[in-house]
Amino acid sequence: MDRLTSEHRSWLMSRVRGKNTTPEMRVRKVAHSLGFRYRLHRKDLPGKPDLCFPKRKVAIFVHGCFWHRHEGCRKASLPKSRTEYWYQKFASNVERDERSEASLVALGWKVHVIWECQTKNEAELRERLYRLLT
Repeated sequence: MDRLTSEHRSWLMSRVRGKNTTPEMRVRKVAHSLGFRYRLHRKDLPGKPDLCFPKRKVAIFVHGCFWHRHEGCRKASLPKSRTEYWYQKFASNVERDERSEASLVALGWKVHVIWECQTKNEAELRERLYRLLT
């Protein structure tokens, strides 16, 4: 059973952002500090990757562990109420992610996913981005 009223839950969920999230801002900050320049949310590319590096043909998606189902992550739990709805919602998110990635690869792009939980350690994130982009 949900501890929040449906009105409060609705208000809370309306605050969930799709762009400029904290994990995305962390990745952008590190990439910029490494000297890499990028484009954001390119509408002409499948899935509108969070960061695009056109010269390198690299697209990066910064996925939230809960919404995109990071396997093995404690944040990827299933809510206890309306489980059928959430199961379908998460399955469609994962399917859309796979389609977007496949379309980008077909266009000749290298695609990388950085999970929300992987953005917490700045040193590891810095090393990973450096390896991805050089």
